[in-house]
Amino acid sequence: MYYGGQWRDAQGARTFQVFDPATELPLASVADATPADARAALNSAVVAQRHWARTAPRTRSEILRRAFEAVTARAEEFASLITLEMGKPLAEARAEVTYSAEFLRWFAEEAVRANGRFGTAPDGKTRLLVNKHPVGPTLLITPWNFPLAMATRKIAPAVAAGCTMVLKPAALTPLTSLLLTRVLAEAGLPPGVLNVIPTSSAAEAVSAIITDPRLRKLSFTGSTQVGRRLLAESSTQVLRTSMELGGNAPFLVFDDADIDAAVEGAIVAKLRNMGQACTAANRFLVHESVAAEFTDKLTERVAAFVVGPGSDPTTQIGPLIDEASRRKVHDLVLDAVERGAVVRVGGAPLPGPGHFYPPTVLTDVDPGSRLLREEIFGPVAPIIRFGTEDEAIAAANSTEYGLAAYAYTRDTARGLRLMEELETGMLGLNVGVVSNPAAPFGGVKQSGLGREGGFEGIEEYLEIRYTAVSDPYA
Repeated sequence: MYYGGQWRDAQGARTFQVFDPATELPLASVADATPADARAALNSAVVAQRHWARTAPRTRSEILRRAFEAVTARAEEFASLITLEMGKPLAEARAEVTYSAEFLRWFAEEAVRANGRFGTAPDGKTRLLVNKHPVGPTLLITPWNFPLAMATRKIAPAVAAGCTMVLKPAALTPLTSLLLTRVLAEAGLPPGVLNVIPTSSAAEAVSAIITDPRLRKLSFTGSTQVGRRLLAESSTQVLRTSMELGGNAPFLVFDDADIDAAVEGAIVAKLRNMGQACTAANRFLVHESVAAEFTDKLTERVAAFVVGPGSDPTTQIGPLIDEASRRKVHDLVLDAVERGAVVRVGGAPLPGPGHFYPPTVLTDVDPGSRLLREEIFGPVAPIIRFGTEDEAIAAANSTEYGLAAYAYTRDTARGLRLMEELETGMLGLNVGVVSNPAAPFGGVKQSGLGREGGFEGIEEYLEIRYTAVSDPYA
């Protein structure tokens, strides 16, 4: 682990192992942070906060720019490490590195633009001075599915805003975060600004920090279930929180859609990262007049995908992250089949070693099936039909989640209606990927609070302070 500018063992020399999901073999042993380690990491962040907040925005910007250049220069090293510990195909890992580095570059540019305002009160008696200050020490909790992107998406705006941090990476994929930490230190990030505590006892380590009154903010990406618990725990300190939680993204294909384009979009929206993404298309709602064509073409494409270790250049679909995840995906498929769903392709775990599950297409899915309500987080595409636009919108919105949605239509007016009617934080209109460092990422309903990326991303780490100044002419 890393805090106070030094690499350290865990107290009691505790360690845990990180495994390759494609082989089920151990990759490395990592320091296993205790609650005492977590508190020590927060101490380092608290000590560094005052000086870091006073650091010139241009200095913070240049550190991020150097980090962007370093990550880009070491892209192959990062991509190989992501593939080893997370399992995604090497081509996708390279794309993640490019995406991740862009957060460092974007917020390097935003660091010098956190502006306030000055004005005259309506009654003319005072001047209003509004400025922005760093929130303060922040706890960042990242998931395993995008180990580099989820780290840079949180670290970069915090650095730009002048906040110190404690980062708790996912226990399944801590190695990428540790390499990023080294790169940031080499880029000039001062000791104590970023502190990293991998741990196999997340609840204990996180609670040790959240209950500390010196913590000012929590940023979490993960499941809605865990997010609810963290929000409850954060309430005792009235912590500022950012929550990027679960999703149940609908993928709508209307009767006037370009079907070939919709199939291409569906493959990206569903199978990127083996479906292990909060933005992954979870339910395919297809107009009855084009459902057969869409299903046939999607099934044909999916059946040709190569499943294997991510390090193999021919692989298009890697393993799921662990056996528990594969078991959950298969349970959801079995539930749908028991309710009458037809398996067009896939539908059963592949033999090991490795946690492999083939791309799967299901039709005739009963509305009561669990996989229409729950986040699948795997390469399974359930297809259901609709008749009217109103039916499609009602079905798309019939979920507690509202992170992302996708829609394919040539009708501009319909597209504008969907922008208004779909209860979602992000909409891909005739595109299968919505994530972009220059855009605000986040959801509505139980998919979260706050936004990451875009102009809005740095605001999550800034607080507004107002000063009333006496009238200079009085």
